Amino acid sequence: VDLCMNQELKPMVNQIEIHPFFQQKEALRVMEDYDVVPQAWGPLSEAQKHIFHHKTLAMIADRHGKTTAQVILRWHFQRGIPTIPKTVHQDRMAENLDIFDFELTEKEMESIAGMDIGHSEIIDHHCFCTARQLNSVKIHG
Repeated sequence: VDLCMNQELKPMVNQIEIHPFFQQKEALRVMEDYDVVPQAWGPLSEAQKHIFHHKTLAMIADRHGKTTAQVILRWHFQRGIPTIPKTVHQDRMAENLDIFDFELTEKEMESIAGMDIGHSEIIDHHCFCTARQLNSVKIHG
């Protein structure tokens, strides 16, 4: 008797870089096939490419009376991608939680989808130097 066959599988979480400029569509498709939940690392693009002043996001934010950060976090939420935006400022923490009183339209979601440049400008995932650097980091004691 294979005991593993009767055990319920628990969903796995994979924290990857996801934001409007690097949407990781193929990675999300693969994770969905394997019941892996993506979690957005760098959900606000670490402020790269002046994301907080991006014309598309600013127009959407103005329409909803929200900030660009709130629009981005709402975009993640509507796509079913959990996020943990990094901040130490209490006012920003409150702002980041204030995304549940509005909804982005399909047209707005498509506008944000059009921002994808298809690669990271934060970290080079294809460089052996990156792998070497990440392997040198000791996470657990």
